[in-house]
Amino acid sequence: MGRIIAIANQKGGVGKTTTVINLAACLAEKSKKVLVIDIDPQGNTSSGLGIDKNNAENTIYELLIGEAEIHDCIIQHDIKNLSIIPANMNLAGAEIELIQLENNNEILKNSLKAVDQEFDFVLMDCPPSLSVLTMNAMTAANTIIVPLQCEYYALEGLTQLMHTIELVQDRLNPELKIEGVLFTMCDVRTNLSIQVVENVQQTLKQRIYHTVIPRNVRLAEAPSHGLPITLYDRSSSGADAYRKFAEEVIAYPKIKAFKVDKNGKDAASILSRIFSKSK
Repeated sequence: MGRIIAIANQKGGVGKTTTVINLAACLAEKSKKVLVIDIDPQGNTSSGLGIDKNNAENTIYELLIGEAEIHDCIIQHDIKNLSIIPANMNLAGAEIELIQLENNNEILKNSLKAVDQEFDFVLMDCPPSLSVLTMNAMTAANTIIVPLQCEYYALEGLTQLMHTIELVQDRLNPELKIEGVLFTMCDVRTNLSIQVVENVQQTLKQRIYHTVIPRNVRLAEAPSHGLPITLYDRSSSGADAYRKFAEEVIAYPKIKAFKVDKNGKDAASILSRIFSKSK
């Protein structure tokens, strides 16, 4: 099996779905075989990749409740090397059904064993809540990527997320690690972005990716067209950022995290370099 990565943050609106869609597309572009698993009942990753989620014959819901095997749920995307298991609102009812099942947190982990030789990366879009769905994703995952919006309330909900990860490590998946924190929706024109980076580094003591995702209009428009940014506007700053991020993900854990000094000079340098071509 390749690497299984959960994209998670219990605070909504931080760029989880955008990251899953565009990281998957960029990894596929680099000839990596990628499986995206949409495990959020909103199904935004599915629609953002142009999947007609409401008419999908089998989804993650059917897989989790035992009505379908994993190969029956996988849809080959038009993008070469990219596949997806979609989700729709049926998944909202799965939690009630799953709570009655034995070892209900390990269903996805066990299902993925059937495709352990088929993909280089499995990316899971988790719901912004602590639930049996999130627990399934974290139990199956090798690592977690935490998207974090560059805003004043960036740390809101992260304490709860860290507690959730610790619970999973203690009881279900002792090998689970935080792969890194990805800053999203960042605006280099404000000092706030640099302050947020400093604050997170000092508070979480976690690896922070060198790549920072800009606040970019084209990046925000792409999901409504059912396209990743690499197809919607491949020359945009958002596309460029996610390509660089994909390179970091591929290289993990070889690339070291950057550290910020007390004056934020390292963060300022990195942000300035990344956003020098922002549009």
